[in-house]
Amino acid sequence: MNSLASLRLLALLLLTAPLAHPQEAVAPAKAPSAPDLWPKPKPTRHVFAKWESAIAKFEAADKEAPPAKGSVLFVGSSTIVRWKTLAEDFAGVPVLNRGFGGNQIKDSTQYAGRMIFPYAPRAIFLRAGGNDINAGWPVADVFADFKAFVATMRTQWSTIPIYYIGLSPTIKRLAQIEVGNQLNDLISAWMKDQPGLTYIDTRDLTLDKDGQVRPELFVADMLHFNEAGYKLLAERVRPFISALP
Repeated sequence: MNSLASLRLLALLLLTAPLAHPQEAVAPAKAPSAPDLWPKPKPTRHVFAKWESAIAKFEAADKEAPPAKGSVLFVGSSTIVRWKTLAEDFAGVPVLNRGFGGNQIKDSTQYAGRMIFPYAPRAIFLRAGGNDINAGWPVADVFADFKAFVATMRTQWSTIPIYYIGLSPTIKRLAQIEVGNQLNDLISAWMKDQPGLTYIDTRDLTLDKDGQVRPELFVADMLHFNEAGYKLLAERVRPFISALP
């Protein structure tokens, strides 16, 4: 084969050869979660419709496997959603988890007819309020939303026990700790004069002896509990579960 033919053959091979895939980029190490911006302006509106798919999933699950009436119902935001050991932590007590991430107190009120009332629960434990504050809602508004939640529950059951699991300090929302405690104080003081309502204080749950937030209790985002954090939360809630009427 002469040199010209060799060059033609080489060109043909290059044209017909499969293209090499570029080397896959190595994902950079996950940066530490940045603190949430604070303060924020008060929102001009709240969109309930964004939770429609979450509520529809609850309804689909209920049709597939209807939960027993009279369970202890846990509702609220991602602290409830991520509590995967709920049944194990309170073994012997039927519990039902109906939290959804991003939940604000007003969302549980709005969808009560679809994700609370149908279960005829024995008691209700609510953990929410942090997302409300983080969204920019003033403490007075969030407190009003909590009272509206209780009033809505009372339209269905006049004596059902309702427990509010107070907010805990987190590293991601350090700037909001004071405001969170203001909400805790408003709710706890109001609940003292209301029959059937109990406040569960957790403002010290994530703090060390020096009053600093303990990072070892959170997952990488420094907002949500890890296994150790949930163990402490379960220990704080357990006496109230044991004392249920």
